[in-house]
Amino acid sequence: MAPRTLGRVAKALIAPTLALGATVALASAPASAAVWSTCDQWGNTSLNGYTLYNNIWGSGAGSQCVWANSGTNWGVRANHPNTGGVKSYPDAKKVINKSITSLRSLSSSYNVTVPSSGAYNTSYDIWDTDHDYEIMLWVNYHGAVGPLGTSQGNVTLGGHTWTVYKGTNGANAVFSFLRTSDSSSGTVNILPILKWIKDTKGWFGNETIGDVQFGYEITSSLGGLDFVTNNLTVSSS
Repeated sequence: MAPRTLGRVAKALIAPTLALGATVALASAPASAAVWSTCDQWGNTSLNGYTLYNNIWGSGAGSQCVWANSGTNWGVRANHPNTGGVKSYPDAKKVINKSITSLRSLSSSYNVTVPSSGAYNTSYDIWDTDHDYEIMLWVNYHGAVGPLGTSQGNVTLGGHTWTVYKGTNGANAVFSFLRTSDSSSGTVNILPILKWIKDTKGWFGNETIGDVQFGYEITSSLGGLDFVTNNLTVSSS
């Protein structure tokens, strides 16, 4: 199996891959030469404790290339057609591998530059080790995109107010938290969100959190759009 973000395996298995021999337009790297870049569909590398993935997994995708100066400073140029359905989730992943009750802290800070056109969300994607549960935290979003499931109302957790959605993609449960106000930078205290799902709602038990991913779930970016992670940190204890 080609390498891919583990949390996207279920979706990738039912989505056709890019046609062999398809022309891929090279995306522009930042002005200062990146230490790593790839246009490969499943291209990935490890830098500074983070794993970076190009991760073009959806049906009808166009071209996409990712570059990185480090595991916490990276970006992507994507040119996906103006059609429905998520085409890709270029992301950086930090492995946690701790149960919720054994975690004393789990937080992340982000600073991004995102386009004013296209259809996408900037999101955390958090998985348990068995991939039974997916927790998405949308910090900003634009265009014709929306979460799975039905609204469960609003809640203030981790320093932000979110609209919560509960649903399934057919392979696992999905809990989506959409910030009620978009943000291009900030800090999210993730652990209280996990404890709220476990203790207040009872939607899962004492799961072991496998990894925290952060990236861009891109539906369309016609003509080529740039998504830049200026800085990202994921910390746990």
